[in-house]
Amino acid sequence: MVFQADKTRYESMQYRRCGQSGLRLPVVSLGLWHNFGDSTLIENSRQLLQRAFELGITHFDLANNYGPPPGSAESNFGRIFREDFHAYRDELAISTKAGYTMWDGPYGDWGSRKYLVASLDQSLKRMGLEYVDIFYHHRPDPETPLSETMRALDHIVRQGKALYVGLSNYPAELARQAIDILDDLGTPCLIHQPKYSMFERAPEEGLLSVLQEKGVGCIPFSPLAGGQLTDRYLNGIPADSRAASKSRFLNADQVSDEKLSKVRQLNALAESRGQKLSQMALAWVLRHDTVTSVLIGASKTSQIEDAVGMLNNIHFTTEELETIDAILNSSH
Repeated sequence: MVFQADKTRYESMQYRRCGQSGLRLPVVSLGLWHNFGDSTLIENSRQLLQRAFELGITHFDLANNYGPPPGSAESNFGRIFREDFHAYRDELAISTKAGYTMWDGPYGDWGSRKYLVASLDQSLKRMGLEYVDIFYHHRPDPETPLSETMRALDHIVRQGKALYVGLSNYPAELARQAIDILDDLGTPCLIHQPKYSMFERAPEEGLLSVLQEKGVGCIPFSPLAGGQLTDRYLNGIPADSRAASKSRFLNADQVSDEKLSKVRQLNALAESRGQKLSQMALAWVLRHDTVTSVLIGASKTSQIEDAVGMLNNIHFTTEELETIDAILNSSH
């Protein structure tokens, strides 16, 4: 049966302009970091993408190494795109990235022109696309000249293989330099993707100011701190959770008693706002004008519905923000 998206899909989602560009992104975007690799049933992945799109989520975020195994998220997305979303290509903003280890040998990692150009060609083949909307350099490369990496991004846009370019995991000062180089080349940086949540506030120490000053959008990943900012850990660490598994992204040591105490206090505040903790945590990241969208992961459609439900109460009073800061800064 051919997928036909709900005609009301744009009625409740909010869209924000990405920096000083003409591109608007949904305030919630779907990341394909987990649950789209070969270990996930493709029908589950399909349901997640369909439900997201029906809720007005037009931005799907991938990377060359998403899986596992690396490359499989793009391949599986490509299959679902071909079968369900081909007719909607011009309603979607699809991104991918290169910067982490992708293949053996000296050319499958980091930030050389050779790696970035070859990797995007592979990504486009896997996804069955002629171009991506956004192509990111996934992490800074300390050994390749920044000018080489930025020239590669500029070249990719001029080739028509990406419409826009972005940066991910770049600290503030390096981001400033990279943005300036791209401006000089005539291909402005559209967006930056940092790790940002109530438990990971490093972007507040300069990066958000740089992005605001330069007119660059921001799309934080891990806004729920790997699931810690949800109701998952209110009563300790469940046996089937990511913290209990041997996930390299979250382990039991990170979910300390002190952190659980903060989670419970934050949850009480969220309840007083008529929200789930996860919804308040997403709204909190979006409180900055600089933040265009938040990236969520999902293993079931209800998680996407919850995230979009955050739009019912996206604003904070001064008192609420002060309470959140007090909870996060407390040492017990």
